[in-house]
Amino acid sequence: MTRSLDRSNKHFKRAEKQLPLGVSSNWRAWGPEKTLYVERAKGARIWDIDDNEYIDYRLGYGPAILGHCDDRVDAAAREGMKLGGTFALSTVREAVVAERIKKMVPSADLVRFTNSGTEAVMASLRLARAFSGRDGHIMVEGGFHGHFDSALWEIAPDEDPEGGLRPAGAGVPKVLRDLVNIVPLNDANRLEEVLKQRGDSIGAFVIEPILGNAGSITAEEQYLKDARELCDRFDIIMLLDEVKTGFRVARGGVQELMNVRADLCTFAKAMGNGYPISALAGREDIMRRIGGDNGIAQGGTYAAHSVPLAAVEKTLEILDETDTLEQIADYGRRLQQGISGILSGRGIAHVFTGHPSMAGLFFTESVPRNYREWATTDYALYNRLAAELIELGILCEPDSREPWFVSAAHDDACLAETLEKFETALSTVLDRKGVSAANV
Repeated sequence: MTRSLDRSNKHFKRAEKQLPLGVSSNWRAWGPEKTLYVERAKGARIWDIDDNEYIDYRLGYGPAILGHCDDRVDAAAREGMKLGGTFALSTVREAVVAERIKKMVPSADLVRFTNSGTEAVMASLRLARAFSGRDGHIMVEGGFHGHFDSALWEIAPDEDPEGGLRPAGAGVPKVLRDLVNIVPLNDANRLEEVLKQRGDSIGAFVIEPILGNAGSITAEEQYLKDARELCDRFDIIMLLDEVKTGFRVARGGVQELMNVRADLCTFAKAMGNGYPISALAGREDIMRRIGGDNGIAQGGTYAAHSVPLAAVEKTLEILDETDTLEQIADYGRRLQQGISGILSGRGIAHVFTGHPSMAGLFFTESVPRNYREWATTDYALYNRLAAELIELGILCEPDSREPWFVSAAHDDACLAETLEKFETALSTVLDRKGVSAANV
């Protein structure tokens, strides 16, 4: 151990008596001796309650695109506080922010705000069912669309190479199984096959074009073009989940980056720099099905809360009107170049996936094209390396399926320290295995 977690471990014992797993989200639980509790954060760094300092490449799974506690965004949020909180009424700022989103995302004819990525996708899928009159939907293997029953289905490619479908946890009603179809990424023929077999029961094709929970394995532009054509041909709503990619990989998200237009799309994480808010948007004829006598129910007590909405207004202004996204991408590219030089120097095969602002690192010869190919990579080596990096103060996800997120606050000092510690961590892992790098 290169750091002390005495206070964190002590607090875990207290917390687990009050909270399942000692936390408020399953993925924050790293066990009784490794779970971290944050004391403070600023920019690209966070400190735990033991005062260990980390360069943060998780960024809350992506939201802190400008860095933690950005002074400009926090000042805007404080202005939002002066308005109040939630009123069961609307505010002028809702339309102002929606206008910004429409400017940045051409497919966003109309916008609705809610509180989380889960809520945005859940409402969008309900909307797609109402508009299409069909209850079924298609998802992509390795995609993640939130914690609601219709989306909590998965394959386990490392356990079941045939890709058998199963609920992603207990309590998901098995009766929903017949409504769910899952296809591999970058296989338009398989998508077409499913649509030919079951198209009359399917209302939506739901996809993360960059798989934010599968190492940023990325849809090929031709695949998205083919999927768009198939959705049009079979009258299926194309729902792009941009909860992680929205306003991060480009001002207009993946839709701008890959020249694809969604029927419906969802946004969350980066739009508010960490403040809890999300949005669903899309074609006017579909979005107008919200409300009214025959429309869907969509709303929430805290939807468009004045504080996070003010934070969104400022965050999107910065992302839209400055070169912040270009700076983030430049840092991501330089980080990849540095890591690649270290790994290549040790003769370790590796590839990067996704976008420089949210890249995956895989130990393999060729870039994975779908989630099943993740299982063929040396993810065990990645997991060992990630654990050692965390010990040294480089906070990446201890699971190869989560990308490395970059913020505008990552600077040259972060880069130099990261690369130095990456090389140290790699040496430790290789020495511990007792093998030469060429045999990894």
